[in-house]
Amino acid sequence: MSTSILAFILAASGWVLVTSTLPTDYWKVSTLDGSVTITNTYWSNLWKSCVTDSTGSSSCKDFPSMLALDGYTQACRGLMIAAVCLGFFGSVFALVGMKCTKIGGSGKSKSRVTCFAGIDFILSGGCSLSGCSLYAYKITSEFYDPMVVEMKYELGAALFIGWAGSILCILGGIALCFSIVQSPKGLYEQKRYTVTVLYVADLVGHYSDFYVKMNLNLHFLSLQS
Repeated sequence: MSTSILAFILAASGWVLVTSTLPTDYWKVSTLDGSVTITNTYWSNLWKSCVTDSTGSSSCKDFPSMLALDGYTQACRGLMIAAVCLGFFGSVFALVGMKCTKIGGSGKSKSRVTCFAGIDFILSGGCSLSGCSLYAYKITSEFYDPMVVEMKYELGAALFIGWAGSILCILGGIALCFSIVQSPKGLYEQKRYTVTVLYVADLVGHYSDFYVKMNLNLHFLSLQS
């Protein structure tokens, strides 16, 4: 039970981190290491692009059309939204399937639900990892491309948060899947405990029968006397 609880905490924490990357502003930030000298700071995420001037005033502009976006931005949006949805359903199934909860049916059905929750978390972490890595690959490829002379960008904080959340989701999902597997030592201890209980119960029943028979014999002898 403790393994499943720890796995759920890991996976749920990763899902929260992945979810927090969607509204985070800094997916990419402009850098001074380029051929273009800039005095303003440009940054953007999956939904908007912004600029901050030297006085600290920011101005943002939402992307006007989803169909007019670059292909990698649309792909990252879809992957991150899929990661959030899979993590949500994984959290629900994990709460139902863990042994410390009172819902979910018998132990066998709970194990299946817990394993399904672990798979959901693994897929969630994989989608988030793919989305963040694709976005980072686009930034780094443009940064090191000598043919790109316009403004270049660096990796933003949201990508590192997304990577950390993805790793936690994957580790928590794997731990959830393995938490339903009982070790051979545990099975041996359970069988030994069951055999011991049956032996004691049989021994107690034997002595109980002997005690009843002795009482009946003594009562019969007392009647004869």
